Amino acid sequence: MCCRSPIRGGLGGERDPLRILPRSPEEIPLDPDLWPYLAVAAGTLALLLAAMRARQVLAAPHGSDRMREIAVAIRQGSMAFLRREYAWVGVFVLAMAGLISVLLPHGRPWGAIAFIAGAALSGGAGVIGMRIASAANVRTAEAARRGGVRQALPLAFRGGSVVGFTVSGVALAGFGLGFLAFTKWLEVDEPYRVLTAMALGGSSIALFARVGGGIYTKAADVGAQLVDKTESTIPEDDPRNPAVIADRVGDNVGGVAGMGADLFESYGGALVAPIAFAALNFGGRGYLGAAIMFPLAIAVLGMGASIIGSFLVRPTGNNLGAALHRGTYVAVGLTAAGSIGPVHWLFGGAPDIDELGLFLVVLIGLAVGLAIAQLTGMFTSDHWRPVKNIARQADTGPATVALAGIADGMRSAAYSVLVVAAGIVGAYWAGGMALASGGGIYGIAIAAIAMSSTLGITVSVDALGPIADNAAGIAQMSPLPEETQMATEALGSLGKATAAVAKGCAIGSAAVTTLALLFTFGAAVGLSAVDVLHVETMIGLLLGAAFPFLFSALVIKAVGRTANEMIEEVRRQFREISGLGDGRADARADYARCVGITTSAALWAMLLPGALTVVLPLAIGFIDVEALAGFLAGALVTGTLLAMFMANAGGAWDNARRLIEAGAYGGRGSGAHEAAVIGDAIGHPFKDTAGPALNVVIKLMTIISLVFASAFL
Repeated sequence: MCCRSPIRGGLGGERDPLRILPRSPEEIPLDPDLWPYLAVAAGTLALLLAAMRARQVLAAPHGSDRMREIAVAIRQGSMAFLRREYAWVGVFVLAMAGLISVLLPHGRPWGAIAFIAGAALSGGAGVIGMRIASAANVRTAEAARRGGVRQALPLAFRGGSVVGFTVSGVALAGFGLGFLAFTKWLEVDEPYRVLTAMALGGSSIALFARVGGGIYTKAADVGAQLVDKTESTIPEDDPRNPAVIADRVGDNVGGVAGMGADLFESYGGALVAPIAFAALNFGGRGYLGAAIMFPLAIAVLGMGASIIGSFLVRPTGNNLGAALHRGTYVAVGLTAAGSIGPVHWLFGGAPDIDELGLFLVVLIGLAVGLAIAQLTGMFTSDHWRPVKNIARQADTGPATVALAGIADGMRSAAYSVLVVAAGIVGAYWAGGMALASGGGIYGIAIAAIAMSSTLGITVSVDALGPIADNAAGIAQMSPLPEETQMATEALGSLGKATAAVAKGCAIGSAAVTTLALLFTFGAAVGLSAVDVLHVETMIGLLLGAAFPFLFSALVIKAVGRTANEMIEEVRRQFREISGLGDGRADARADYARCVGITTSAALWAMLLPGALTVVLPLAIGFIDVEALAGFLAGALVTGTLLAMFMANAGGAWDNARRLIEAGAYGGRGSGAHEAAVIGDAIGHPFKDTAGPALNVVIKLMTIISLVFASAFL
């Protein structure tokens, strides 16, 4: 029952689906077959922009000897962690490639090669971005010393844009080349299944990068933050704190490399979902080739718009957030306006096609992304009532802080899902209006790639967060003048807010993409409906709904265990290193020991949740494909809600603490501050480990199911 390629005698017969309906040359301003080449060109242009921005960052002054010493320790710790993590993950990648070769007819050799290529691209993009981000932090601190926030913000954004355009450029160029290689140059059997294996490779790296990096960064962060509770004379970013370098390393491996791999797989999954769905469902229809090309066209438009928008990010007033949002809004607007062209070029003149419906699908996807960003900002920014209310509750102790954060996190999840649901309904309606049978699901898939199309600038803004946070730590550890520390703290607060918004957008996009992949999986295994009254389906549904809770529990407990080891090591050093607590010049903390403890603990802790994510869908699929569909549906629903709840609750606790540290409700050292620190410590694994990892989990399990669909049958 395995579906054949629409190119090689499958769903589309002998006719090449990449050829569009005949039209006169004057009606076609752009050859439809050029879109894969344009995708490669746009991705390459993004990489050139990243290279230019990297040179600008590296050319900036990088401060005093003490600042450079701290920056080198952070960079070395970050690279040491990634080398060990990728050595471990490499074993999994080779094992998974072998499984694809053995079980899948299209896996020998192209499926396995595509899987390894996707994994290599994902990991490589994260490493390149992280190296520049770790160079940008010290230069941002020096820029703040020389010119305050106005000089530091553009430099931090340049560092972030290296990450953003490296990740998006590698993804678009890589998948564009993969499309050309598998569908045109090599003419492999079942090319769209092979392309899906490439997306699976990226998802596999993203899972372990998010889980391992997330456990590392939050264990180090919680350990460093709670040192001033166990050793009252040592603040969090004091250079005498042995955990402080591990904390800054964590910002890089979790907030940059992990986030980069995560969003690489989000982009790849969103791009592959509509292509695979069209190949499986539109065979024999005149618009098959256009439907396959359209996602690439939207991705190309979004990349060009992101590049233009990135040049508009510069502070023009006191509102720093407006400078970052300006570039995003311009990118979204240009993508929306520009989508009119590809809709007409690809579908104009085809019978029974409503071009307006396809244009509306793109608009709906972009609008849902903006709406989730706005909603997330309302619940996580200290400019809005929820965070201010949490900070006010801190006056009455940590219990009320925890309760307020949990309640607002739950509210935000419910409201965010309403937005996603409205977007799904709108995209389904508009897609059905455009393409009739099957068009509704295709519309949902196109809305997902529209949400991800401006990934370049989205990641650029997100990556600014860890760069600014590191800059603030370096400013305090060096130490730099108080006005410089205040400038970097302001930039760090802005980075926290933008990172929270980016997490919300990534989770929303993951939900829409996963739904499209779920319908594609149904088509691949011949399921037109899933009957929840079947016992097997209900069991799968319950197991799927339970898994996000089990996964979250495993990673949160891992953060707690590792943070406990970190605190015990800090206590040991203060006992055994003479003069460390007194600040004696010849007494130096053993930073490497703390980095090593956190690295080992994080890598061991990521194995079980990562293995369960891969093994469970395979095991259920070989038993019953309808039960697997129920499992995936249950995981999608609870995983989306739980991820949004944890990400937004954690972001709100974080910014409530920062609001108090800025002087509200007694400021640093007050009872309110102590309560807020406890709330923030609870929120760390929520917002930076379990929450973001869940959006990878729900997509990865669905992509695994789609890739192995023929083996299940």
